[in-house]
Amino acid sequence: VQLQASGGGLVQAGGSPRLSCAVSGHTVSSINMGWFRLALGKEREFVSAISWNGRTAYADPAKGRFTISRDDAKNTMYLQMNSLKPEDTALYYCVGDDSTGTLSTAQHMRGKGYRNWGQGTQVTVSS
Repeated sequence: VQLQASGGGLVQAGGSPRLSCAVSGHTVSSINMGWFRLALGKEREFVSAISWNGRTAYADPAKGRFTISRDDAKNTMYLQMNSLKPEDTALYYCVGDDSTGTLSTAQHMRGKGYRNWGQGTQVTVSS
C-alpha cells in the first residue's frame, strides 16, 4: 500500500481544511486506513480510522470536529477538519493496511498495528 498525503498548510484558528490521502497499490475499499498526527514535543497520536467496509472511529480530540471519509472512484481518503485550534498543529500522516480480518480491523480501528505509512503533511494553526 502506497500513500500520499496532501492538503496541509497554514490555517487560522476556526478554519476548515481538508486533508487528502491518495492510495496506490490497493483500492481504498479493500484496506483499513487512518490518520495520525505528530506535534512538536508530543508523542504520535491516533486521530481517526475508516475500515474497509466503511466503519469509522475517532479519537476524543477529533470527535465532533473531524470527519474521515473516502472516495472509491478517486481511490482517496480524506480528513475534513473543522473548528481548528492551535493545539491541532501537527504533522498529519495517513496510514493503511491490507490485513482486514476481524482482529486486524479491530486493532486498526483503535489506531494500532498499521504497517504502511505515508509521508506527513504539516498543518499549522495560527491563533
